Amino acid sequence: MRIAVVAGGVGGSKFLWGLAQEVGEESLSAIVNTGDDIELHGLAISPDVDIVTYTLAGLVDTDKGWGFAGDTFHCMEVLAKYGQPAWFKLGDRDLGTHLFRTQALRQGRRPTEVADAIRRALGVRVRVLPMTDDPVTTHILVGDGPIRHLHFQEYLVQRGAVDEIRGIEYRGSARAHPSPEVLAALREAEAIFLAPSNPVASIGPILAVPGIRDCLRRSQAPIVAISPVVGGQSLKGPTDKFLGWAKVEVSPMGVARLYDSALDGLDGMLIDRADAGEAARIEELGIRVRMEGIVMRGPEDKRRVARAAVKFVEEL
Repeated sequence: MRIAVVAGGVGGSKFLWGLAQEVGEESLSAIVNTGDDIELHGLAISPDVDIVTYTLAGLVDTDKGWGFAGDTFHCMEVLAKYGQPAWFKLGDRDLGTHLFRTQALRQGRRPTEVADAIRRALGVRVRVLPMTDDPVTTHILVGDGPIRHLHFQEYLVQRGAVDEIRGIEYRGSARAHPSPEVLAALREAEAIFLAPSNPVASIGPILAVPGIRDCLRRSQAPIVAISPVVGGQSLKGPTDKFLGWAKVEVSPMGVARLYDSALDGLDGMLIDRADAGEAARIEELGIRVRMEGIVMRGPEDKRRVARAAVKFVEEL
C-alpha cells in the first residue's frame, strides 16, 4: 500500500517511524512542513524536515525530539562568546547538515533535491518531501498594544510560546506551489494520513499551499487524521494555544471539524481511548472513528499506533 503522510516535526516523525516499521519504508512518502524554516548564522535550517529524517535514520535525540543523539554544542558556545544569538541550539553534527543544505541551495538545487540527498546519505528510504520548494514562512502576531510579528521559531523557541497569539500568517503560501514530487506522492497514495502534529502551526502551513489542499480534496484515497489532542491536552507543544486562537475546541472533535472543513471531508480519525466520549459526536460529521492508545512514548507505542492506523484505513 502506497501511503502519504502530511506531517510536522516531532509528532509526525514518531508516527512515521512506526509506519516505517510496520509497512516498510519504500511505500511511504512524508510531506513535511517547511513553514518553520529559518536562516540563522547564514545557514538554511529546515527543522521539521531534519527531525523527520533523523528520526527515520535512527539518529535523533529521542529525549529532546530533535537533533542528533549525543551531539555537542561547542560551536554554539563559541558563537555566544562572540556575542552572536545562541537561542536556537544547533549541534555540532547538526551543523554539517545545515552547511551542506546551504551550499547545495546556493548551487541552485531545489529544497526537494537537497532533502532527498540528505535522507539518502543517512540511509533513509522513506521519501522525505518538503511541502514546497517555494519560500513559505509562518509568523505569529503578538502584543497587547502594537502588534509584533515573530518568526515561528522566535515565538516557540526563543520566547517559549509565552505570548498570547493575536494572529498567524503563512507568508508566501498563496504564491507557493507543491513540487512535482509532492503531487505525485498524493496522487499515487492509496491512503493518506494527517500526522498527530499541530493542526494550525504544522499541518496548517501545508494545507495553506493551494495545490496541496486542492489535491487532497480531489483524492480518492481515504484520508485519516491521528488526533494531536488527548483528554483536552496537547500531545506535544502548544497545540492548545494555537487551537484556542483559531477558536477550535481543544479536543478530537474540534480537530475533526477543522480538518473536515479544510478538506471538504475527512474519512476517518484515530483518537485515544481517553476520548471515547467524543466518538459519537465525530461520527455525526460522517467521519469514521477508531480508538487506540495514541500516546507514543517508546518504540512499541509508535508501532502500535501505526498498526492501528493502517488497519483502520484498510477497513474504510
